[in-house]
Amino acid sequence: MSHFEGIADTPPDAAFSLVAAFAADKFETKVDLCPGFYRDENAQPWVLPCAKQLLHEDPTVNHEHLPLSGHPDLIAGARSLVFGLPEADLSRVATIQTVSGTGSNHLGARFISDELPSAAAASEKARRQKSVWISNLSWINHTEIWLNVNPAIARCTYPYYNPTTQSLDYAGMQHALRHDAAAGDVVVLHGCAHNPTGLDLSHDQWRGIADICEEKRLQGFSTGNPTADAWPIRHFFSRSSLECCVAQSFSKSFGLYSERVGALHVVTRSAEIAARVSGKLKLLQRAEITTPPAFGARIVAKVLGDAALYRQWEGDLLRMSGRMRRMRERLVEELRARGTPGEWGHVLSEVRKMRSERSEADEIGVQIGMFSMTGLSPAQVKVLVEKYHVYLLPSGRISVTGLTEMNVAYVAEAFDKVLRSVDSTE
Repeated sequence: MSHFEGIADTPPDAAFSLVAAFAADKFETKVDLCPGFYRDENAQPWVLPCAKQLLHEDPTVNHEHLPLSGHPDLIAGARSLVFGLPEADLSRVATIQTVSGTGSNHLGARFISDELPSAAAASEKARRQKSVWISNLSWINHTEIWLNVNPAIARCTYPYYNPTTQSLDYAGMQHALRHDAAAGDVVVLHGCAHNPTGLDLSHDQWRGIADICEEKRLQGFSTGNPTADAWPIRHFFSRSSLECCVAQSFSKSFGLYSERVGALHVVTRSAEIAARVSGKLKLLQRAEITTPPAFGARIVAKVLGDAALYRQWEGDLLRMSGRMRRMRERLVEELRARGTPGEWGHVLSEVRKMRSERSEADEIGVQIGMFSMTGLSPAQVKVLVEKYHVYLLPSGRISVTGLTEMNVAYVAEAFDKVLRSVDSTE
């Protein structure tokens, strides 16, 4: 009898199983709206020009191990990008290079699980295991990461997306964190371009969440790809009493999906604590991967550290975000032209202004970034996949980067037919 006889069958991953099904589909006009990575106007992978030739031009490339903490120049660039401050002002932040966003979320969860005490209560009998609070909806891997790190930590959800209004449920989020979460609990917050809803908090709303975290001594855990979107993280950092982890990925912002470049920043209350945290992070990572990969890290470090390349990278980001915004607009145009049932304004992206402050009104009802919640039900999605060969997640989430001028009319037509023929409650 095998020692592994008792292992149960594992259900297929919702996203990756659709990727495999799409690859096997022979239908000529099939459309993939699943991927969490950027596609160009021809639905092809796009290598950012700022990164294309860097390593070929670098005579210093070798294949030696990086330090335990990762590529030093990447660490410096990542810290500057997130916090927007000189290194001298970041002494209370411990940073380590990770295996992209999944690795930084995992290492942060592992660190928090090991180091944070259970929430204190009035008596020893009333002490309880801490909980982690994850938005409903959220990136599917958040729950899986915490489950694998420590099954004893309760995985709770706070309201975030209202499917009826297809908008942010900020009041529900506030209420859950203020009244249901306990001191010492962990709150997972999406720093920008919320996955999967595309709905972000306004600056005023972020201030309100920071107030709750401060009052209740909640531990922040932010995930994001910051440039101008770093405001929430920088606001949390400005409150010296707030400690948090920041999981940073360079996959989407640099198009380096297979290179797995990321960083984890742990914001503490002092340089002394940060030094001890840094040692603990290295110890944890040593037992898991020893040192992070260097190839993609060199690209990111070079771009972040070179003024000309950095400006080119900013242009690359504008090109990507501009195409995604146009595809949102085109999809809504096609749906409205057909009189498709439903109000599709929520899919539209705001034209984001590069300014220091955004009002709450700027944010209501608009989605940004790569992902959009369409409002389609699992039954409707099933018909879209099986009959029309339009692939999207059962939740109705699409990746707008899968839309092109060549397929957006077909997608809108498929949406229209399904919405008219398939009951959303089936």
